[in-house]
Amino acid sequence: MNLVISNALLIMGLVMIIMLLATILSKKTHNDREKSSPFECGFDPKGSARIPFSLRFFLIAAIFLIFDVEITLLLPMVIIGEKTTMTSWFIISALFVLILLVGLYHEWNQGSLTWAE
Repeated sequence: MNLVISNALLIMGLVMIIMLLATILSKKTHNDREKSSPFECGFDPKGSARIPFSLRFFLIAAIFLIFDVEITLLLPMVIIGEKTTMTSWFIISALFVLILLVGLYHEWNQGSLTWAE
């Protein structure tokens, strides 16, 4: 038992030393103005390198991901239908689809589903 504890302490100590060395070695030694500039070719940039991110694009991408995950949750309902009673399967499926429809209605009312104005 003492051998197990001493091995565990040795492993934890080695992990701590490796993590400490990694944080020390990964620090930047100096900040160079050229390295932190958006372009490193020597020319001054004509415009901003960081264009503003479209919030509408982000919302549409998030909605797409949410509906994509919901589709993957709906597909196993066919397999579950064979292993459960029809009543419980119908209640669970109807509740899930109802939650999806309420979310879709909410997104529609918020105006997140309009592609262009």
